Amino acid sequence: MPPKADLHIHTTCSDGKLSPREAVEIAKGKKLVSLSITDHDTYKGFFEARKVADELGIELIPGVEITSTLGDKEAHLLAYYFDPDTNYLENFLSSQRNARKNRIKGIIKTVQKAGLDVDYDEVWAEANGANIGRPHLARVLAQKGYVSSPKEAFIRYLSNQKLGSIENTYPDYKEVIEIVKNVGGACVVAHPGKMYTSEEMNAFIEAGIDGIECIHPSHNYALQKKYTELCAEHGLLMTGGSDTHEAKDAGYMNLGVVTIAYKHIEKMKKMTEQRKNIVEIKN
Repeated sequence: MPPKADLHIHTTCSDGKLSPREAVEIAKGKKLVSLSITDHDTYKGFFEARKVADELGIELIPGVEITSTLGDKEAHLLAYYFDPDTNYLENFLSSQRNARKNRIKGIIKTVQKAGLDVDYDEVWAEANGANIGRPHLARVLAQKGYVSSPKEAFIRYLSNQKLGSIENTYPDYKEVIEIVKNVGGACVVAHPGKMYTSEEMNAFIEAGIDGIECIHPSHNYALQKKYTELCAEHGLLMTGGSDTHEAKDAGYMNLGVVTIAYKHIEKMKKMTEQRKNIVEIKN
């Protein structure tokens, strides 16, 4: 069996329930050779997981899922193989974290108008120092009995369709692509699914996106085929991962099941090494 990797994992550093150490241990137990922790707008988990990854002999790729905007849509871009010690990227992500706080405050106001008694302090406490987001609010709503589960909270209150337009200060997708390239990393469109029109995907490509996350739990075979062919047509990197948020005792877990062949990581590694040799890495 060819070596496999998971390039999309969330931990307790953002809205996941696995600690960075647990993510690495589970990946090793599933016989993966490589993984990337891609928390929302932070790569704190990389530093927490690096030691255990070295101990277990599994490759840990620097990664982060960065929030941006594409027109009136929120667009998520995955960054890989950047220098995790770069101040340039960390300073940018610091402003991202402030944007996340402001956005969740706007979302809380929206659900308050729907008659739900919840405030920012409760959600901040649920995040427990992690990068705050809608899943933390969903858990609070479940704990307070407004819904039976966080999943129901998204269906009834927190989906993009239910929330409508919430003001945010996230950067344009073109800016994010440029920033990732400036630190020698690869920038990839996360879980495009049915989110974007052909014109919007072309906009990513024209802006210089490096790849597309073709393999994702939300992608059926037709979508995988569609995005794989798009990568082949434009010479883009193909990536994939489980987008794991579950806890260790959740039962079924996508980590180790939804994976990508390691040959695609080798292509990404080669590309970013070449980029680092060409661009002046910002720090």
